[in-house]
Amino acid sequence: MAAPPARARADYDYLIKLLLIGDSGVGKSCLLLRFSDGSFTTSFITTIGIDFKIRTIELDQKRIKLQIWDTAGQERFRTITTAYYRGAMGILLVYDVTDESSFNNIRNWIRNIEQHASDNVNKILVGNKADMDESKRAVPTSKGQALADEYGIKFFETSAKTNLNVEEVFFSIARDIKQRLADTDSKSEPQTIKINQPDQAGGASLGAQKSACCGS
Repeated sequence: MAAPPARARADYDYLIKLLLIGDSGVGKSCLLLRFSDGSFTTSFITTIGIDFKIRTIELDQKRIKLQIWDTAGQERFRTITTAYYRGAMGILLVYDVTDESSFNNIRNWIRNIEQHASDNVNKILVGNKADMDESKRAVPTSKGQALADEYGIKFFETSAKTNLNVEEVFFSIARDIKQRLADTDSKSEPQTIKINQPDQAGGASLGAQKSACCGS
């Protein structure tokens, strides 16, 4: 008998939804483009509403499909953005190391997360444009690290232009989410979640993620 068609479609072990948030112009779209397509552009085009990319990575012998949503930083799109918080499993808080106001606004973005996202959502702080000349830097690395420590989250400085730490940021948060989901699976009863792949070891986690990602 042929293999079940549901398994044929499941080319990954985990589906993880990530969200990029932060002020307009900090480089969220550039980070996403660098990670998903390996490219960089100097032209600044404001994101209108929401955009997303998909990339599948290998982590600890597991295939992880990352669905990464890039949000608009402007105030007029804020209501659109908040609708995407609930399904997010991980959130990258991005600021520009040459723009102190974008760093100061991280606290406001964290408040938005606390209001709209799931309680157990993973967060990571990202100081982008680290390739810029030190004379233009407005936020020292130590200040970014101190804020991350205050909230108990990881911190990276990145450059979408030079590809500094871009892979590391996405792999780091994906690994933490995968571990959290695996720990949740090991504590849950196998019959609590019914999906089309009852025989697959990763089935419960996949079902849980799909419900979190696609449920409204």
